[in-house]
Amino acid sequence: MKLFGLLGKNIDYSFSRSYFSEKFRKEAINAEYRNFDIAEIGQFESVIQQNEDLKGLNVTIPYKQSVMDYLDRLDENAEAIGAVNTVKIEEDKSLTGYNTDYVGFTAAIKPMLKNGNYRALILGTGGASKAVAFAFQKLGIKYLYVSRKPGPDQVSYQDLNEEILQKYKIIINTTPLGTFPNTEDHPDIPYHYLTQDHLAYDLIYNPSTTKFMELAAKNGASTSNGLQMLQLQAEKAWEIWNI
Repeated sequence: MKLFGLLGKNIDYSFSRSYFSEKFRKEAINAEYRNFDIAEIGQFESVIQQNEDLKGLNVTIPYKQSVMDYLDRLDENAEAIGAVNTVKIEEDKSLTGYNTDYVGFTAAIKPMLKNGNYRALILGTGGASKAVAFAFQKLGIKYLYVSRKPGPDQVSYQDLNEEILQKYKIIINTTPLGTFPNTEDHPDIPYHYLTQDHLAYDLIYNPSTTKFMELAAKNGASTSNGLQMLQLQAEKAWEIWNI
């Protein structure tokens, strides 16, 4: 039996395990999907060594960047993004890193874009944010990172004002704020400046309507959670594992 899994920390809530377990059942695939919940990235090597049947991994918070140090090679897109969310264990046991987040995000958000004049705010600067930025580059959409500790060419949450929010009509939450069970948490942005011309997209999928989405919708903004993106990136990962 082939083995696949999710590498992360505190991942009992995981979408991936339930998604792939159901997929394997429906399609009569002789495979198992497990969670590999590790306290720090140094334990990754033990996961590989102790599971000889392992063929592929999804990678989630907080290891999308640190896992790269343990891989033998990177797909060109993963290298350009600077984050990995899919690992393929090759026949010779070498490890190749890919990024399917940007594939899922691009396909999910494209139907929501009505014209080519958008600018986007990306809330957060972790591994998921890098895939979103890469997708925007491919789509020709200018973006600006918002961070609690902004670096060069980034702004802080305190910098956000009416002028910025009139200019940037897409807002993507790539932070974990609002994830179950902490459902009242949300990014600290001035929601009262949002309008019906805004799109508030949350990469979180549990709960299905986050506080970020709720506050944005109260001001007329269109909203979406990250479930479709996750489904699309999962199918791309499955394709990679079976090349």
